[in-house]
Amino acid sequence: MTDRIDPQTFAHLVELAALELDESQAEYLRRELNAQLSAIHELEAIPLGDDLPITSHGVPYTPQISQPPRADVWQPYPDPQEIIAQAPQSEEGYVVVPDIPHTTLE
Repeated sequence: MTDRIDPQTFAHLVELAALELDESQAEYLRRELNAQLSAIHELEAIPLGDDLPITSHGVPYTPQISQPPRADVWQPYPDPQEIIAQAPQSEEGYVVVPDIPHTTLE
C-alpha cells in the first residue's frame, strides 16, 4: 500500500476538524487511520467476479420482506431555548457558528 496519511496532511486534517490533540494523541490517531486505510486496500485486493451484484448488506432486503418506511412526521421540541442555551454563542434564537476559512489543498 502506498497511500498513507503523512504527518503534514494529518496536521492539516486536524486543523480543519478543529481538534486539539497532543503529540502522542495525534501520532496514535494517524497510525490508526493508516491501519484503516491498509485494511481497506486489503479488501479492495480481493478478486470479485464481474457478475457479482453490488450490495450494501449481506442479506438481500427485497420490498416483499422489508418493512415500509415510516412516515416522516415533524414533531416540535418542547423547549427549543433549552438547546440554544447550550450553544457557546447565540443570537436572536439562532446558534452562531464561526466562519470557516476556505483554503485550497495542494
